[in-house]
Amino acid sequence: MHRSKEAPYDRTTTSGSDFLHLSAGDAPRGRGLADWLADAIRAAVGDGRLAAGDRLPPTRQLAADLRVSRGVVTEAYRRLAEDGHVAARGRAGTLIAAPVTAPPAPAAADPPPREFFDRPGPDAFDAVRAAAAGVDLTPGVPDLGAFPRAAWLRAERDVLATAPASALGYGDPRGTPELRAAVAGWLARYRGIRADAAEILVVAGTAQALTLLGRVLRDDGTDAVAVEDPGSLGARQHLHAADLATPPVPVDDDGLRVDAITAPAVLATPAHQFPTGVVLGGRRRRELLAWAADGGLVIEDDYDAEHRYDRPPVPALRALLPDRVCHAGSVSKLLAPALRIGWLLAPPRYRAALVDAKRVTDLGNPALPQLVLARLMASGALERHLRLVRRRHRARRDAMLAAIRTHLPDATVHGAPAGLHLTVTFDGGFDDTTLAAAALAAGVTVQPLSWHCQRPYRPGLVLGYAANPPDVLAAAVATLANALRTVRR
Repeated sequence: MHRSKEAPYDRTTTSGSDFLHLSAGDAPRGRGLADWLADAIRAAVGDGRLAAGDRLPPTRQLAADLRVSRGVVTEAYRRLAEDGHVAARGRAGTLIAAPVTAPPAPAAADPPPREFFDRPGPDAFDAVRAAAAGVDLTPGVPDLGAFPRAAWLRAERDVLATAPASALGYGDPRGTPELRAAVAGWLARYRGIRADAAEILVVAGTAQALTLLGRVLRDDGTDAVAVEDPGSLGARQHLHAADLATPPVPVDDDGLRVDAITAPAVLATPAHQFPTGVVLGGRRRRELLAWAADGGLVIEDDYDAEHRYDRPPVPALRALLPDRVCHAGSVSKLLAPALRIGWLLAPPRYRAALVDAKRVTDLGNPALPQLVLARLMASGALERHLRLVRRRHRARRDAMLAAIRTHLPDATVHGAPAGLHLTVTFDGGFDDTTLAAAALAAGVTVQPLSWHCQRPYRPGLVLGYAANPPDVLAAAVATLANALRTVRR
């Protein structure tokens, strides 16, 4: 894509625009002017200086006022349009887009009783989300305000204008051919996985991938899937629903301990371990692949693989040993969990049974959202969105780290280089479930680390940061610090 070169400017020159009192001299050194301008307008929308329907200056006028190239302003407006902040209205100009009006929120449920945190059941996550809280730091939720509404609408219009009538009928339970082909391309570019579209099964997120796999493995004679410890409570619940045991495998600074696997299959998050955030080290990767080549089965949850800030990417295990690795991914953390779109690649031995299980479960995912997502992937819009949210998520990560340094200086932080959450652990003899309950009572939703542990572990919290702006994160961490002081008394 052609991008206009940014015109040089002298930061010592006093020039600027009456619009928001912008001055190009305020742009941080080393940062693109288009980035700076787009963020300045987003901030004005956020703090109320710009309201729905307000008109932005014409690109030529604002570029002249700021003494930058018109391409800088055009690019900034384009980025704002992609994330839904503005909309072009022809001769009316570029306007601040009206936010989508949410339906009235249902009455908040009463906070769950204290005992609930000690014995989380299958409804644990639903109950905590429904409880009254001013700030939700639940891990695994991206910046939903950055959802590319404009790009999604364009792709949806294109799909509805061009899709044949047959696309609206019962389709292939594996998913639409368009999305399976697009996912194959995405995995080749970003995860190093070479797969044919026919190998891909479209599922309703990683949760359904684990549910289907659990059913198929149990029918095949497998009675246990080893899991990382600490490791996702939700993943364990899905495997338990298939009547599978989940023996724990300790996790250290290099990832899961392969020598401690005691089951014929293991569920792993090698790209960004949940919840500690460690990356499976090179030696451990070789050990795990050797274990799988000797007859084991690896279920690779590609959790948060796209969201990295301070470390290089790592290839997917599926790319190295496709016949012994089931690979599951989704767009829940990249776009929005509400889409319920993911994918599963399995070794040939399990493919037919997985398709059968998907067919009897729901006949396949809804086709129209699949076609829209395929269009976003094929057009490059999803890649542009990934670059946008990486910048936004990184800024929020930095804000939470700064708040932890200020308000929780004794906490140990885990998993900062990547992902959408941080895990903090503490010294001291207290239950983190008590701390989570106190935080919820003070208006902040968090998950206690012990929810994700089968063996004794240090007390801690798992804190999602991507869904809240920096000022909200700072206030929430201050609230957590107050709650911690009451627990430690």
